[in-house]
Amino acid sequence: MPMKALKSAVKSAIAGVQAHLRSRAHKRSAQHVTRADLARDFTTLGLAAGDTVFVHSSLKSIGYIEGGPRAVFEALRDVVGPRGTIVVPTYYLPGGSIYATCKMPDYEFDPRVHGTNLGALPAAFLTFDGVARSIHPTHSVSALGQHAEYVTRDHHRSPSIFGTGSPWDRCIELNGKVLGVGVTMGPVTFYHVLEDRMGASFPLPVRLPEECRLPCRDWQGNQIVVPVVPLDPVYMQRRIDNPARKDLQQFFWSEFERAGLLTSGKVGAATSWFIPSRAFYDHLAMMMGQGLTIYSTPEELASRVQA
Repeated sequence: MPMKALKSAVKSAIAGVQAHLRSRAHKRSAQHVTRADLARDFTTLGLAAGDTVFVHSSLKSIGYIEGGPRAVFEALRDVVGPRGTIVVPTYYLPGGSIYATCKMPDYEFDPRVHGTNLGALPAAFLTFDGVARSIHPTHSVSALGQHAEYVTRDHHRSPSIFGTGSPWDRCIELNGKVLGVGVTMGPVTFYHVLEDRMGASFPLPVRLPEECRLPCRDWQGNQIVVPVVPLDPVYMQRRIDNPARKDLQQFFWSEFERAGLLTSGKVGAATSWFIPSRAFYDHLAMMMGQGLTIYSTPEELASRVQA
């Protein structure tokens, strides 16, 4: 075996052993939860039959789940029922960001081949029978339930990632609930709907001026081209999803809680929350009018608090 291949095999084996040891330690130390426990917690939180739920989640925060990651979505289905819809980000971003992915030579997204690199929960969601998945080279979204096809079917025709006809736009139309399970208000792509709808009226030029046209394959194997305008990397360091911006994450949590829009509780061991999507969008627009966005600096936040 060539030395390079041998090193790769050894590295892979070591990573596998380490993952196994972490899993055993997690099983010993974490709170154990079942599908029934999760369904009870989702109901107590405020989810109900017929809801459309856009899920942002962290698997390890929930505890040790009997039945694995699939049990989380099985529990959600138990709660929202056959008239409900579960929507999950299943992005495939091989470049690590929109900009880097756009710059990859010869990249072509194919939903028949590409899974998701967002972790175990989104990957588990893709294994359910009947899941519909949007065709998009950076932000493919999947859904299961009554409105799954409607939420996902026109994403590749949307003029922007989060714009008209996108899964986020459709969730606002359905007044779905934006759900966070074990995550802060940082990693929530719903924020970008405001930027795409506002365009040049948004206070900061957070999109690059260039439009990339990325090839994709549809479910029949036909090639289609999807327009993508990357977020400007210059603004990433100050954005709410940056781990260093805990001040901004906490500010948004307090702001939406104070406005009576954020409902919080526990799902398993995970601190969880939801906000109705129309109210979420309207409040983001109101905050923008007051000079506050997911890019606000510590100084801008301090001035709001003092006022």
